[in-house]
Amino acid sequence: MEYDEKYRGKLMLRLFSIHQNIIQEIEHDAENLSSVINNAQWIDVHDANDFDRTFLTRLLHTELPESNDIEEIEASARCFVDKSGIHIHSLFMTPSEGRHQTVSVACILQKERLITIHDGDIADFRLLRMRARRGQVESRSPQDLLLTLLEQKVENHADSLEDLHRELEAVSYLVLEDESSELEEAIGKLARLEDTNGKIRLCLMDTQRDISFLLRHLSVQSSEQETLREIMRDIETLMSHTTFLFDKINF
Repeated sequence: MEYDEKYRGKLMLRLFSIHQNIIQEIEHDAENLSSVINNAQWIDVHDANDFDRTFLTRLLHTELPESNDIEEIEASARCFVDKSGIHIHSLFMTPSEGRHQTVSVACILQKERLITIHDGDIADFRLLRMRARRGQVESRSPQDLLLTLLEQKVENHADSLEDLHRELEAVSYLVLEDESSELEEAIGKLARLEDTNGKIRLCLMDTQRDISFLLRHLSVQSSEQETLREIMRDIETLMSHTTFLFDKINF
């Protein structure tokens, strides 16, 4: 199936291959789009419209979920296995007008490829693409790449919590030691920090569920199992840190 002339160049996706255990972005144009998509091992789709979904569904023989389906909150709707592969709808953080928002990303893991579908451009994906262009992302398979994506997500949450801690220390100084400070401004900052901390905790809890599901349904090598367990241990540590930050904010 060819992408119609009317829509050529408008399909919002990035394509990657695995060469010598390194992820590389694939350059493509309208003329070779179909063949490149079929051979790609990571297909990252964002802001897809109905035509895009129809085109990719027919080409890949895989039904792409609608945005409303991706945002489903029931656990059974967010992690499941069907004939298309292993499905995980995972929460990611993204900044929005001064506050962070959570965005669900649909990940479809197949033997030959990983498909990710989301609305908007997410910081975690921009970082992974940048690292891939520099040849810094090692991966042996699409499922190894999914683990890398989850691992990087948790590492970014750890960085965000460190930033939150530093910001909270600055607010503590305003409230407890700076007699000339505007307390209303401090309260506004505390509310924003509490909101961000809560969303990080929500994403971590969501990732816990994803990893538990993968451990049950994914045939992984011992090294990949250990990677999943290490991510789980990191999440447990970070969950404790979010609790500490909640307590400090409330104080």
